[in-house]
Amino acid sequence: MISRRIQEVPPSGTVAMSNMVAEMRSNGIKDIISFSLGEPDFTTPCNIIDVAVKSLHNGFTHYTSSMGIPELRKAIAETTKAKNKIPCEPQNVLVTPTKQAIFMWALAYLDPGDEVLLPDPSWVSYEAVIRLSGAIPVYVPTYFDERYVVNIDNVLEAITPKTKAIVINSPSNPTGTVQPEKTLRAIADICIDNDLIVLSDEIYEHIIYGAKHVSIASMSGMWERTHTVSGVSKTYAMTGWRIGWVIANDIKPINKLQSHSITCCTSFVQQAAVEALTGPQESKNIMIEQFKKRRDIALDLLADIHGLECNIPDGAFYLFPKFNFDITSNMFAEKLLQEKHVAITPGRAFGPCGESSFRMSYATSENDIRVGISRIKDFCSKF
Repeated sequence: MISRRIQEVPPSGTVAMSNMVAEMRSNGIKDIISFSLGEPDFTTPCNIIDVAVKSLHNGFTHYTSSMGIPELRKAIAETTKAKNKIPCEPQNVLVTPTKQAIFMWALAYLDPGDEVLLPDPSWVSYEAVIRLSGAIPVYVPTYFDERYVVNIDNVLEAITPKTKAIVINSPSNPTGTVQPEKTLRAIADICIDNDLIVLSDEIYEHIIYGAKHVSIASMSGMWERTHTVSGVSKTYAMTGWRIGWVIANDIKPINKLQSHSITCCTSFVQQAAVEALTGPQESKNIMIEQFKKRRDIALDLLADIHGLECNIPDGAFYLFPKFNFDITSNMFAEKLLQEKHVAITPGRAFGPCGESSFRMSYATSENDIRVGISRIKDFCSKF
């Protein structure tokens, strides 16, 4: 009785690991260190929480426009124009949970049989979203030795008459790679020459260390063919608030889906998001500084483990180490959890090129990083 489309969708690798952790904890195993889920361990800054509480007490608890409240759309447009150089106005902004935006983009623009180019490795849900729309994900290999920068020759080789779109995620989940401007320019030229559309997922755009974040929609000829999604979840430690946005030249097709699904985002959360974007940014900056410090600690500790090597990521809060042991990434992750009580996500969950790798989030305490990597080192010593 289950639909064919849902049968073709693989389970989420990140959620599968978190479920295993929850089951072990329910069985009395309490010393588990989890590097598996991608969310900051910080609490949402107080000024944002205060605005949400005030909004509730003021009775702002009813429907809003399906597009989002005007103040938030204005704040998103102004921030995006200033930082990302995307020529958007409030009418080009739809307020929606970022993950919801990706689902709705696929439903609004992909038809059965369309092919979508997907850099490999990439976030686990892109493949699922593409398959649920009836389209076909086509993995474009990227390589550890090239720091997982998109390989333009591989993009050109993957294009067929059925190719309709390409997904870009920079900074990347799981690799932390920030795509260079020249690479994005080359991708933009390919899209224009082959009449392709782009989904640009920029949810980690503020969590960046020294590199330069560039939005492909800011490039000549790309505004009309790009949907840019982002949000406040990662930058402001607001994962549980479930609010983000999608920006495009024409937002009406996705708004049509929103009006028939969730109607609108939670009203009082929208006012809190205005405060996140327009209020004091000190807490955000402190969190990003802490992420960089944790990244550097984790990299130093991993470098001391025989059989592992890891690129230095320029963004997000993930490491994607590669191992040279004769074991699959799924088995590596399962045995590490069972034997050493450390949760990671197997690299294969992010695509074929993720095999022999694993993702670990360093959005956790320095103590957990030190203890957890010590256990990983002990586990790897047996190989």
